[in-house]
Amino acid sequence: MFDFSQDDASKYLNDYIIPFAIDLAMAIIIFVIGKIVVKVLVSVLGKLLSKANYDNMLVEFLKSIANAILMLFVIVAALNQLGVDTTSLVAILGAAGLAIGLSLQGSLQNFAAGVMLLVFRPFKAGDYVDAGGVAGTVKSIGVFSTVMNTPDNKEIIVPNGNIYGGNIINFSAKETRRVDMVFGIGYDDDLRKAKALLETMLKEDDRILQDPAPQVAVSELGDSSVNFVVRPWVKSADYWGVMFDFTEAVKLRFDAEGISIPFPQMDVHVHKNEA
Repeated sequence: MFDFSQDDASKYLNDYIIPFAIDLAMAIIIFVIGKIVVKVLVSVLGKLLSKANYDNMLVEFLKSIANAILMLFVIVAALNQLGVDTTSLVAILGAAGLAIGLSLQGSLQNFAAGVMLLVFRPFKAGDYVDAGGVAGTVKSIGVFSTVMNTPDNKEIIVPNGNIYGGNIINFSAKETRRVDMVFGIGYDDDLRKAKALLETMLKEDDRILQDPAPQVAVSELGDSSVNFVVRPWVKSADYWGVMFDFTEAVKLRFDAEGISIPFPQMDVHVHKNEA
């Protein structure tokens, strides 16, 4: 049997129980107050990012990262109050973070690229872009990948690292685009008449903008044709419609006006070898 006197109990209470209870209470207070402070700081951060018109997905993600980092400091402070050696804990967490980072290099690259895309916003959902080796309409921009729909309605998930590491062509960034077309006529055809017809057709199409003025010019005296460049400006949404419709209209108009459109031909000469 242990001889545990009243004096020993009082000494044990004063030396161990009460100090530990005080440290535990202080640790709980630090944790509770720290959690409240973290919540306030994260809320302020979210409001500042929202006022800066950052993407909502990026705002929520940065808030969660900030919350995790700040709460880690609060937990370390609370454990330190309890007398736990937090130096070793921080070293272990650092080593674990390094190991995870090395094993997820590709994912971290995509993550960093996703953050940059959401911050600098070279394109947004709904834009038609050529990026990461894929051309299509942007459906959504995630932290690790971007989802696109191709013109033939295929859904393609592109890693953000591929997109941010190459050229990004945004066809929807500007309100207007220039349509570049080339039409050839024969050398025997009336050049001035053909040019006047093209200029008239450009004025007749309501989708074609007159400011900046469309351009019609002779660009080349080719091997079998005199080539015109036709460069009208249109709204971005009308680009493909104008290109397809105008090309068809030029063929029909030239046929009606007796203007030829040369095409490649090959002459085959057969030599008969008589025995």
